[in-house]
Amino acid sequence: MKFYLSMDMEGVTALPDYTYVDSNEPNYERGRRLMTGDANAIIQGAFEGGANEFLINDSHSKMNNLIAEELHEDALLITGGVKNYSMVEGLDPSYDGAFFGGYHARAGQKGVMAHSMIFAVRTMWINDLEIGELGFNALVAGYHGVPVLLVAGDDCACKEAEALIPNVVTAAVKESLTRSAVKTLHPKAAQRLLREKTRQAIDNRKRVKPLAPPDAPLLRIEFTNYGEAELASMMPGCEIEAGTTVVHFQAEDILEAYRAMLVMTELAMQAKFC
Repeated sequence: MKFYLSMDMEGVTALPDYTYVDSNEPNYERGRRLMTGDANAIIQGAFEGGANEFLINDSHSKMNNLIAEELHEDALLITGGVKNYSMVEGLDPSYDGAFFGGYHARAGQKGVMAHSMIFAVRTMWINDLEIGELGFNALVAGYHGVPVLLVAGDDCACKEAEALIPNVVTAAVKESLTRSAVKTLHPKAAQRLLREKTRQAIDNRKRVKPLAPPDAPLLRIEFTNYGEAELASMMPGCEIEAGTTVVHFQAEDILEAYRAMLVMTELAMQAKFC
């Protein structure tokens, strides 16, 4: 069996705030080690559960956070950006299932370091479905016919996953007290949990269906201020909805919507004043 792991950072065991996930901050190297430990636990659990091929995609920020020399040696690694499909780079129909590790809740929701791609985003929709990174990535996986079998992160990310993906297995390695404080498992206990939950997710795989994206989806992104919306709307095919900071884009399929989201958020990040 062949499995895929999209590994984010904010939902990693024991990480409470931005000083652990920003490469310019003092706790970042500790954050990298904890992230690599969580990833290894999922990889090990997958091989114990019957995997014979495994790909991990570093999915946080510049996407070069995982410590390659400390990763499980039987897993392949995608590291670095820029990537055409960002957090789901390399995912295709050949995989039996996807795992999302180190994930967090979407923007505007309770959860440690909750956000959706960038802090300029208030929320996103695909048609009428409100989504964050977790939901968008799951829809791309669904386009390829790949079910998301496991979501690991803080308790709020796990609740979001359970509401979105019927029968998904979740692993909450920490509880969000505020946006920058958590009650966490010890890393060793969290790694045991992640191995166990990954094996459980593989055993449970026939009960989880791929999250099917709509045909010709309408992508809508609400930005925090008008300047960000103006910049995002410079992408051809985008339009600001009158009287709002919502920019919409009519896509041919979910892959085009995903790439449009990446371009729109990159443009919006160029805004310098709130």
